Amino acid sequence: MPRDSSSPSALRRGYVYGLLGVLVFALTLPMTRLATGTTLAPQLDGLYIAAGRAVVAALLSALFLLAVRAPWPTRGQWPTLAWVALGVVFGFPFCTSMAMRYVEAVHASVIVGVLPLATAAVGALLQRQRPSTGFWLCAIAGTGLVVTFAVLRSGSAGLSLHPADALLLLAMACAAVGYAYGARLAQQMQAEQVICWALLLSLPLTLPIMLWSWPQTGVSTAAWGGFAYTAVFSMWLGFFAWYRGLALGGTVRVSQLQLLQPFISMVCAVPLLGEKLDALTLGFGLAVIALVYAGRRMPVDTRPTPLSTQGRLP
Repeated sequence: MPRDSSSPSALRRGYVYGLLGVLVFALTLPMTRLATGTTLAPQLDGLYIAAGRAVVAALLSALFLLAVRAPWPTRGQWPTLAWVALGVVFGFPFCTSMAMRYVEAVHASVIVGVLPLATAAVGALLQRQRPSTGFWLCAIAGTGLVVTFAVLRSGSAGLSLHPADALLLLAMACAAVGYAYGARLAQQMQAEQVICWALLLSLPLTLPIMLWSWPQTGVSTAAWGGFAYTAVFSMWLGFFAWYRGLALGGTVRVSQLQLLQPFISMVCAVPLLGEKLDALTLGFGLAVIALVYAGRRMPVDTRPTPLSTQGRLP
């Protein structure tokens, strides 16, 4: 059975790009919280944020694709782009934007802890990879640490179960699908073009939704700033690095960097939202970093599929 097909150099570059993507995405939930406001001081509607950020990113994508003279996707690539759009243009943004008015960024960041395991599972299925038992143990242990942290922080961070958690968990499932399909497609076209085409494919739906949900009341400058970040960085530039990292290092391996994302989000939420950070958070964050490093060294076995041999996607 063949070993991991990524060369050491490609794997290292994959981790670098992946970490850059995680750093960008880590600010998504705090910035979304800033844009939505709270139930006591609401700002932008979640529906507007989800659709509006996709529209802004789609317009930037059109300019980018024209500038680089990108070729049109092939007929066989459009269905895969539709899966990418369903996961990361519609599913994740709409679910998180609707949920973030009702839960704190620290709370939501912990729910994100299930995303790396979900992404690795979907990626292994799509790419027909077979990670070693040691890799899965590291992934499960990392997820367990994040869940344990949620329980320990439930008293001080308001992490008791909330109906919005169902939306957050659905968002994680959507993101895992969008990440895995996008990473597979990034092996056939430039990684940055994957999200651009997915955004343009979604524009006939996102534009009417944005116009329909246009804010009718005054919105603070801070809320517009949070919206701008989610549109330009979370919905667009972050995917340039993330999909390239997944394509270079493999979805199964690089996705585990997202175990760091909840802790980075919590650190960012302190200055942005005035939320609290303590030694417990830092301790768990260091433990997760150790598990990510251990998982990086575990073997991931791969085998070519008839579809990948033909250079086509399912």
